[in-house]
Amino acid sequence: MEKTNFWNIFKAFFKIGAILLGGGYVIIPIMRQELVEKRGWLSDEEVFDYYSVSQCLPGIIAVNMSILVGYKLRKTKGMLASVLGMSFSPFVSIVIVACFLSRVMNIPFIDCFLSGVNLSVIILIYLTFKEMWQKSIVDIFSFFWFIFILSLAVFKVNPAILIIVSVILGLVIQKAKGEKSV
Repeated sequence: MEKTNFWNIFKAFFKIGAILLGGGYVIIPIMRQELVEKRGWLSDEEVFDYYSVSQCLPGIIAVNMSILVGYKLRKTKGMLASVLGMSFSPFVSIVIVACFLSRVMNIPFIDCFLSGVNLSVIILIYLTFKEMWQKSIVDIFSFFWFIFILSLAVFKVNPAILIIVSVILGLVIQKAKGEKSV
């Protein structure tokens, strides 16, 4: 397990921020590889828990996750290192792209490159779904709850209501089973 000092946390999140393309769902396999498999800083369950919380918070999922993970690793200093690392590479990239955007959008190579990136993002979203399915659908009740929530989402029920109802149900089930609260 690598030491969790400011510089190592910054480097890890700089790397994640540099290769993160496609939004929130893509972050799970990238964070798993970097923070669970390579560095041993988190468990799979922590990655999924932080992802779930990050989705519920306002703001960018990647930054929300970096705040939670950084704080877990080294409190305020870890949080600062992770947010700076996660944000630095995309910030520099956006500034560079903004300078050249009008000139490069008509180049066929760029169009092909972006099409390839879109395909890789679809694969990463699929892998995230598959991993979350394996970790979240653990019994017949969770399967039927998933189907129920999915059907409500199809009918455009407010996602906030679905999340709140699911949290309350999870707490009730946890209490009924006699498990400790986290």
